[in-house]
Amino acid sequence: MSCRKRCKREIFKFAQYLYRLVTGTLNTDSVEDELELSAVRHRPEGLEQLEAQTRFSRKELQILYRGFKNECPSGVVNEETFKEIYSQFFPQGDASTYAHFLFNAFDTDHNGSVSFEDFVMGLSILLRGTVQEKLNWAFNLYDINKDGYITKEEMLDIMKAIYDMMGKCTYPMLKEETPRQHVEVFFQKMDKNKDGVVTIDEFIDCCQNDENIMRSMHLFESVL
Repeated sequence: MSCRKRCKREIFKFAQYLYRLVTGTLNTDSVEDELELSAVRHRPEGLEQLEAQTRFSRKELQILYRGFKNECPSGVVNEETFKEIYSQFFPQGDASTYAHFLFNAFDTDHNGSVSFEDFVMGLSILLRGTVQEKLNWAFNLYDINKDGYITKEEMLDIMKAIYDMMGKCTYPMLKEETPRQHVEVFFQKMDKNKDGVVTIDEFIDCCQNDENIMRSMHLFESVL
């Protein structure tokens, strides 16, 4: 099997892992799950509240919680643990930088940890959100310093992190300037008023109206 195929297989493996968490069947009844929900140090919000706030059913939330608790017995995950878990799916590259950016996108209250609530709220958008919601989430990922704008350097940092994560077996002949060239094309299309930053309105409008960018956005979706 070629390196490129192996890399794609790892991406699909991660996507299938998330899919199995959502669509799998419970191994125990809901009563035991309720007891487990109250046993960890960080107790998540009630299932009813999370069910109302997300697009997951009660049963799906129980399944998601079981998978989350298996990886994070304390009920929360810090950045280092998040990186360790995420890097397992991309052993051919260095996923640490991209995992850092992804962790910050899930850590919506910026307290240095991702709770089950943080995780499931983000996953609800990524798996079942509208196009607008997914693009809002993507904008938040690219807006590294959370100032409401995406700069060319922020976009470049994300792009480099993706290339690093995919590894040299995917891009063996990649020239150092390739990520910057890729970003230049994106940024010129997105920065409509040429003020050197991309607003969320510019980002969403450009993505929704440019088929090439929407296809490229699938790279982002495939590595979540």
